[in-house]
Amino acid sequence: SFVSTLGKGGVATREQFEKLGVPTYVSPSDCSEGKDNDSGGDGSRSKPLTLDAVYGEIRDLARVFGVRERGEKLVAALKERVHRATDGLDASGVSVMYWFANSQAPYLAGCCGAPGAITRAVGGRNAFADTHDEWPQINWETVADRDPDVLVIGDLTRRQQTAETAAAKIRFLETNPATRNLTAVKKKRYVLLSGQAMNPSIRTIEGIEKVAAGLRASGLVK
Repeated sequence: SFVSTLGKGGVATREQFEKLGVPTYVSPSDCSEGKDNDSGGDGSRSKPLTLDAVYGEIRDLARVFGVRERGEKLVAALKERVHRATDGLDASGVSVMYWFANSQAPYLAGCCGAPGAITRAVGGRNAFADTHDEWPQINWETVADRDPDVLVIGDLTRRQQTAETAAAKIRFLETNPATRNLTAVKKKRYVLLSGQAMNPSIRTIEGIEKVAAGLRASGLVK
């Protein structure tokens, strides 16, 4: 799903696979117009990711495997799930922050990746909507200044960074002097998401459902 897998430092380049007669496919959510993967880190986006990119990937794969009708049915079902989750939801004015990983220098969502698509779907406001990097590292003092209403927390199963699981993140938030007085922490306004839901994938639809449900449960939305 990431260009880096089929590029320098990855498994092999697409050109190398082509010489062997092996076709390759990269998710359009990572190689589409507007995504700059050479800007460092996880890249940046000049154009916001839309759910159409997720639906387009499903249609691509359905065509590749000769199951176009199944692909269309799945897209229709996902669109219906988004509609059911967000119908009547008014989250305007509610700020949401997405924390993927790392407690010392946290990776937080910029404006325009999957978290941006989730936030637009529920009608809220991304606390770092002014940042175009996909997952910039932002210090906790800046987070405290922005004081988001709701924290969306990555519940990861890997063990590469500090505070990977949701439990570890919440422990940090509630004990660290820079974060324990955040409004969302004091009110325990947490929404837990898998890493897949926080990156462009079919699970992003699940992200919309969970964030919408979390906003309703918080009492912040009508």
